Amino acid sequence: MTATAIPTETRGMDLLRFATAGSVDDGKSTLIGRLLYDTKSLFTDQLEAVEAVSQARGDEYTNLALLTDGLRAEREQGITIDVAYRYFATPRRKFIIADTPGHTQYTRNMVTGASTADLALILVDARKGLVEQSRRHAFLCSLLRVPHLVLCVNKMDLVDWSQEIFERIADEFTAFAAKLEAPDLTVVPISALRGDNIVSRSENTPWYEGPSLLHHLEHVHIASDRNLVDVRFPVQYVIRPQSTTVTDYRGYAGQVASGVLKAGDEVMVLPSGFTSRIAAIETADGPVEEAFPPMSVTVRLTDEIDISRGDLICRPTNAPAVAQDIEAMICWMDETRPLRVGAKYAIKHTTRSARAVIRGLRYRLDVNSLHRDESATELNLNEIGRVRLRTTVPLLADEYRRNRTTGGFIVIDETTNRTVGAGMIVEAG
Repeated sequence: MTATAIPTETRGMDLLRFATAGSVDDGKSTLIGRLLYDTKSLFTDQLEAVEAVSQARGDEYTNLALLTDGLRAEREQGITIDVAYRYFATPRRKFIIADTPGHTQYTRNMVTGASTADLALILVDARKGLVEQSRRHAFLCSLLRVPHLVLCVNKMDLVDWSQEIFERIADEFTAFAAKLEAPDLTVVPISALRGDNIVSRSENTPWYEGPSLLHHLEHVHIASDRNLVDVRFPVQYVIRPQSTTVTDYRGYAGQVASGVLKAGDEVMVLPSGFTSRIAAIETADGPVEEAFPPMSVTVRLTDEIDISRGDLICRPTNAPAVAQDIEAMICWMDETRPLRVGAKYAIKHTTRSARAVIRGLRYRLDVNSLHRDESATELNLNEIGRVRLRTTVPLLADEYRRNRTTGGFIVIDETTNRTVGAGMIVEAG
């Protein structure tokens, strides 16, 4: 089997980012390998290498999980540790997959992989049913505002394709998801190892009337997930050409976080509060009439306003909070030092940088039981809690539930320059 280069016509196609989650040995890596294999997204040498490793390990079949378990330690232990990103395309849509670890100690890796996902695949073993990890991953996807969830009941071949077992697991998960903010849930019975209900409907599940997994991934509607109401354009770079022939050009480059920008629109620049109108919107391919997420564009205004990196362009009547006091849920990612009240960190929020001090820890959240421990005094590796912090400069922020881009930030240890936490803003102001 030989994979061809991604055709030119896919460049303008819709892109779906999805993350996989599930307990250990539920078959996440096998499922990703199956998708890559069945959509002919593998090169011959990749497949040969996987076959060779499978034989060396004594596997009776070609272990497709090895396609994503790229680290040597992962292959030797048979587990997923790192977040493995893979790309494939079908005639209908392009895909980026984040294969995230199932172990509790790799919560931070899952948060990283799911933070930008449009959809999450949660796998459960049909023999085991829902386990603590299943609920935990569903909660994390809800916390990260992943708009679409797909529960894949895997290894159905090992329970004789039992409709009763499938429906029991589906009902139990649906009841749990109702407690979370999971707007769209689909349940599919599959066998990742055999390929049942992955690309096409399986004859082994005549009682299942839904689509195959790939069909659902190709057709799930994600355009409406983007916030097209609140205009948010964080300025990443100010363009001032050094050419003698162009003396009055001033453009503001960045990626549209939300909303729709159009030439002629009245806009406001924060934090200054000055207003102007959009003179033109330009891309690498030339001028456009409008820009929407996630387009990267250069915006020119009719007035000369002092704008720099970290400022934000929005509507005068629809602005984010300009706040230094922030309430946020933080997932702590540092294995050496815990988050403590009074500690100081650097904050990276959209294109704006600031320093912050932790003013308080309201509670630590047990992601398995959803219990709030209000007596907690610190957050250790992979723990999640609600904190109060104050920044040195105002953040131009929305609630994370409304806007994942302007509502999210990362926490950086200034002494090591390492990312030590990921934050989701609950309240600003």
